[in-house]
Amino acid sequence: MKPADRAGGLPTDFSKVLVVGKSSINRVVVSKIVEKSGLKPISESPDTAGKALSGHVPCAVILDGGADNKDCDGLVSGIDALRRASGKALPSVILLSSRTGTPESFGLSSVIDAVVAKPITPERLQPVIDRLIGR
Repeated sequence: MKPADRAGGLPTDFSKVLVVGKSSINRVVVSKIVEKSGLKPISESPDTAGKALSGHVPCAVILDGGADNKDCDGLVSGIDALRRASGKALPSVILLSSRTGTPESFGLSSVIDAVVAKPITPERLQPVIDRLIGR
């Protein structure tokens, strides 16, 4: 079942953040930062994240774009459909990028709410998480 198929029946879980990336090390680093915001991270690879999204709707998704910002491209359409089905801009989406820019400059303004440039540090990422989830 696709995430969009279930979105109408599942409430958003405002305690969970889905962390997606090919690098398990980066996922651990990001998960620790998510925990500092008082949220529960769910760490998945790009291959398994779609299934995780079909089971629940987290308040945010953090995508590690990898070296070329393309590692999580396969999830973008599913997240977009989930957001449209919910009627809200939920889940919030953060792209971790090797380049600086805005969602508009990456051509993803309808799906990505914020871009955080690497290296990933608590000082860069945590304020963005807190702002997007309203803490």
